[in-house]
Amino acid sequence: MMNETSNFIKTIMQKELETGVVDHILTRFPPEPNAYLHIGHARAIVTNFELAKHFNGETNLRFDDTNPVKEDAEYVDAIRKDLEWLGYTPRIVVYGSSYFEKTYEKAILLIKKGLAFVCDLTQEEISEYRGDDKTPGKDSPYRNRSIEENLKLFEEMRDGKYPNGSKTLRAKIDMASPNINMRDPVIYRIIHINHHQTGDKWCIYPMYDFAHPLQDSFEGITHSLCSLEYEDHRPLYDWVINNCEVEHKPRQIEFGRLGITNMIMSKRYLKQLVDENLVTGYDDPRMPTLVGLKRRGFTPNSIKEFILSTGLSKINSTVDYEMLEHFVRDDLKLKASRPMAVLHPLKVVITNYPEGKVEELTALNNNENEELGSRTLTFSRNIYIDQEDFIEEKPNKHWKRLSVGLEVRLMHAYFIKCEEVIYNEDGSIKELHCTYDPATKSGTGFNERKPNGTIHFVDAATAVPAQFNIFEPLMLDAKVSSDNFKERMNPNSWVKLNGFVERSLIDTKPLDHYQFVRCGYYVTDYDSSKEKLVFNQTVSLKSSFGK
Repeated sequence: MMNETSNFIKTIMQKELETGVVDHILTRFPPEPNAYLHIGHARAIVTNFELAKHFNGETNLRFDDTNPVKEDAEYVDAIRKDLEWLGYTPRIVVYGSSYFEKTYEKAILLIKKGLAFVCDLTQEEISEYRGDDKTPGKDSPYRNRSIEENLKLFEEMRDGKYPNGSKTLRAKIDMASPNINMRDPVIYRIIHINHHQTGDKWCIYPMYDFAHPLQDSFEGITHSLCSLEYEDHRPLYDWVINNCEVEHKPRQIEFGRLGITNMIMSKRYLKQLVDENLVTGYDDPRMPTLVGLKRRGFTPNSIKEFILSTGLSKINSTVDYEMLEHFVRDDLKLKASRPMAVLHPLKVVITNYPEGKVEELTALNNNENEELGSRTLTFSRNIYIDQEDFIEEKPNKHWKRLSVGLEVRLMHAYFIKCEEVIYNEDGSIKELHCTYDPATKSGTGFNERKPNGTIHFVDAATAVPAQFNIFEPLMLDAKVSSDNFKERMNPNSWVKLNGFVERSLIDTKPLDHYQFVRCGYYVTDYDSSKEKLVFNQTVSLKSSFGK
């Protein structure tokens, strides 16, 4: 899958393999199980797995469960399913909590080396003592505790003798460092809460910046790939590796985050949307979560190709949402069958067609891929066309659909000519009365006569009722602001239409893909049933992407 286009990480890996710095590639994807994954996480997933695979290496899935306050087994299950759906199989599946004992031992080692101390400052006081970009920090008054006292206090922290926030274990580095992350960072804190993996065994938990490099080392990770905001944390990553006497030394490399226009790419804001019932859930088809994109009809291959096409660089970047749409169209073009659906039904009565007669017609499922086979359609006196395919007033020469006195071809069927418009009492159109030419079946036998365009239809005799969910971007603005994102939500982001589909779709199953002729790409929703089919619009047929 990884294309042959080079990127800076691939170049680094290639050179290190050639020079013997590493003899294999082992990466890891380390999500925190505190939310559902979104399309931004897909860049990390695809990057780690595809780079490793390119060099015949492997990738671990490691759940970063060092903060039990926000974590839940529900998210663990969801993340595993997301990876499986994307088609990736990890070398191993592990939890950060599996290394708690070994991590604790490394903390003890730092204390014994005089490189860590127990601090009684509160979180607010630690922040105050740390200083800022222009002001160096001040040493904690507890920084010079003896090794013996620190060992005793840390053991008591583990034994649960102190309440939350009363003490921390801090690395002893440099309070005057220009990198604030190096100013005696906290590496352990007290959290009295049940952990979804370890229960009540632990009440002290390592901070990410301490646990993560150690976990990478314990597993033999060669390249620890992460997003750009961790670049300033790399000196601390290396400090932990260099001072904890580990056998294996991994390398951290950062790459830019990927943003997409009109999309919220923040776990916190996505959770807010769900918690406040502003969306139907994490799998709402408008959400950028992988479960939402899956329900919307995006395919694993389209997401992978999209991620790979965006490249990999040392800067954050934003791409247009239409680029993502382009790749799902490209993926489904030859894979999806092309039945007919009418989203805005307008009844048509073929006045010269025999009453009670139902005729069977044959059509290819995809006229660009005959391997998908064919299906049987029906045609009878009453059919439905789309309201947008008829115009009452006299059309101009560019109108290539139906109007009074004009003749069009019904796809896979006959030519019909509109003779009369029948109105309801309120003046709205009730139905059209048309005639058909039996000599024009399936577009044959009409000599040089040319219809005024071709439109699709669904036979009323066998039509199956269906709901169509039409989507627009959830956010009105291309660049989503954290200040007023709720006020800038698109009120038309989800529109429900009731229409009809061919009878061939009566047995459709959730996540079956279709290209509804002239309407767009759709997927069968989880809520669909034989009593009422439900389809989600994945993308329209055309895009302005690349123009």
